[in-house]
Amino acid sequence: MPQANPLFSQQILHWFDQFGRKDLPWQRQKTAYSVWISEIMLQQTQVATVIPYYQRFMQRFATVQALASAPQDDVLHHWTGLGYYARARNLHKAAKIIVQDYNGQFPQQIDEVMALPGIGRSTAGAILSLSADQTHSILDGNVKRVLARYATIEGWPGNKPVEQRLWLLADELTPERRTADYNQAMMDMGATLCTRSSPKCDICPVSQQCQANIQHRQTEFPGKKPKKAIPVRSTIMLIPKWQNQILIYKRPPTGIWGGLWGFHQLDDMSQIDQMVERLQLGDYAVTELAAFRHTFSHFHLDIQPIVLELNQPPTASMVREDQQRWFDVSQPEKLGLAAPTLQLLTAFESGCQFLVNRK
Repeated sequence: MPQANPLFSQQILHWFDQFGRKDLPWQRQKTAYSVWISEIMLQQTQVATVIPYYQRFMQRFATVQALASAPQDDVLHHWTGLGYYARARNLHKAAKIIVQDYNGQFPQQIDEVMALPGIGRSTAGAILSLSADQTHSILDGNVKRVLARYATIEGWPGNKPVEQRLWLLADELTPERRTADYNQAMMDMGATLCTRSSPKCDICPVSQQCQANIQHRQTEFPGKKPKKAIPVRSTIMLIPKWQNQILIYKRPPTGIWGGLWGFHQLDDMSQIDQMVERLQLGDYAVTELAAFRHTFSHFHLDIQPIVLELNQPPTASMVREDQQRWFDVSQPEKLGLAAPTLQLLTAFESGCQFLVNRK
């Protein structure tokens, strides 16, 4: 491992002054709140994807007070499409804590920030360094890649001993002055130069000290996560429909799609009659739509949508508006929707239902 020295941070900062990103939406009129929102959105999501979501989110929830007082449905609606919805639920929970326990002021001690839902050491360090120029190192995915190559740190960063070695190096290299610019530069470096494939070593400011570059081993770092087969699950999504109205329900607050609105799910077709009876739907005809696959980070979900075309108006007594409702596709509401739910509702709204066969 090369010895940490001030030259590294000097070279990184010199590159940042010339080429770093300084005009992203969350970098204008920077506050702890705006940096926090952007950092959570940027977890596992690229900058180009995040920008329009960030702008809409901040327009609706301009302050932590606005976020804390908003209904969860509204928060999840503005997150729909970004995925990893636990991030949005944790943002909402943390906003309430900040308003209740910190009088609406974002905490300035790193241990207090790390105690908030959904915030780990790297995110806390990024928020406080970028918004207040406090001296904290960071270690997001981009920084892990830069440091693993620079010091040829073997192994998958998801392994604790490997991560600890990276944290030690991050702590050694992070300067006490201009920490905000340095941390932003390290993230920019990983995103634009030290990319997963085809890194631009010829224009990297630290390439002459980078051990992976010197040894022509860039593709070996960081170490890959051990591969394992991604399991495939299947489900039937039941879509009761009366004219333009489609029945949806609010999922439990935890787990996959926690707190989002979606369709009732079944394991097999033999359960349809039982569900129809429970929902008090009456007579119906079955329309089978084309199956499709939705992929999560850790499994594939094969979805078979089944539409139940009702022969008479549904009974009002079976709906509790806070848990279950009839969604009018001609006048869509602003609700937090699971991605497959949004995909199917959009298809109904456009009149394109991908019909396979009617039974």
